[in-house]
Amino acid sequence: MRHRTIIFLTLACVLRCTAAGGEPSAEVMDWKACVQEAKRYNPDLVSAMEVIAQSKANRSIKASPLFPQVNASMNDGRAGGSGLDTTNAHGMQLSGEQLFFDGFKTVFNVERADNEITGARYNYVVTSSQVRLSLRNAFANLLSAQELLNITRDIEQRRRQNADLVRLRYEAGREHRGSFLLAQADLAQAEYDVEQAERAILLGQRRLSKVMGRTHLIPVIAEGTFDVVDRASARLDFENVADSNPFLQKLIALTDAARYGLRSAKADFFPQVFGNIQAGKAAVDNWPPNKNEWSLGLNVSYPLFTGRSRISEVYRTRAVLNQAVADEKSGRDGVILTLEQTWTNLQDALEVVGVQQKYLIAGEERAKIGRAQYSIGLINFDDWTIIEDNLVRAQKSFLVAEAASLVAEANWIQAQGGTLESEPVSPRP
Repeated sequence: MRHRTIIFLTLACVLRCTAAGGEPSAEVMDWKACVQEAKRYNPDLVSAMEVIAQSKANRSIKASPLFPQVNASMNDGRAGGSGLDTTNAHGMQLSGEQLFFDGFKTVFNVERADNEITGARYNYVVTSSQVRLSLRNAFANLLSAQELLNITRDIEQRRRQNADLVRLRYEAGREHRGSFLLAQADLAQAEYDVEQAERAILLGQRRLSKVMGRTHLIPVIAEGTFDVVDRASARLDFENVADSNPFLQKLIALTDAARYGLRSAKADFFPQVFGNIQAGKAAVDNWPPNKNEWSLGLNVSYPLFTGRSRISEVYRTRAVLNQAVADEKSGRDGVILTLEQTWTNLQDALEVVGVQQKYLIAGEERAKIGRAQYSIGLINFDDWTIIEDNLVRAQKSFLVAEAASLVAEANWIQAQGGTLESEPVSPRP
């Protein structure tokens, strides 16, 4: 009875959506289907991909000074003055400039841009890992809400049967009014739990739809089990595992980019050398211009005083580098701690599932015996109520433990850098 058919649940959601004026349809989706949709439509992934595109474009901008710069111009005007004849001046020019040396500033800027691209790519991986965690949590929560509805419906039915049994005994004079009222209150609580579980399903559907990138809510039924695949029973070398974490790799790329940024700032203390060439035609009072002009030269420039801007830029970029180095160290320490913590939480969660399952088995057996004993008067109402309440708590606690184990597994996978792309793809039919 743990993993029941979802046909009844699907029909219930359809009927509720229809009554609410929504679309009378529900979509059954397993984990792999949710992953595929999130990879295509999740807005955070789209944003991270655009960051990569921006970084690539920025790299092209930084590399442009390495190529010749060519300009074309044309002038047409009149000139004159007091006692001077008015003349018409015409000209067409084609000019080119090539950077020969700038202290390798442009080269360092390109290297910095390359590392920024690497950082953007790792940022996408980090984003995908975070989206996977959110998606897995949303899927697990919806799966748990669906199972909770099944459990609360069973509890409601059981409470109704109990209330009928107590009513019969009360009417026969073998039970007092307090027991009768308590049985009715337990039934009312069970009915409320069912309504609450149904609302939780709608909220879970909304949360899952958001992570998948859907703009409109379509009822989704999560199809799956509470089985934990990555149990990680053996303790790992967390320091080595941390080296491949995409978040840490992103910080390393940003540190390398900051290092080249410092080199670029220091390159401002070198002169800039350009070669230039210009060719064109010019004429006075004649169109088109027919006199050839050309020039070829070498241009060397060096700023003598810039108001300490170059020195301040070196100080600034050095501070950026120091910050990046500190962030990288802090990030590595944080990743190792997160790995240790999530692994520990996963092992604890798995053990709790085993413990709660034993409580559930015991509670079901005690409830079966207790009902039979109460019906023939071997135990009183107070003792029977305790047994029934323990069964209800055991059913809910076991479900909570199962859902928590899925969340713990998701956190463990995210700590290792697991992404949507690393999920196995469903085979094509």
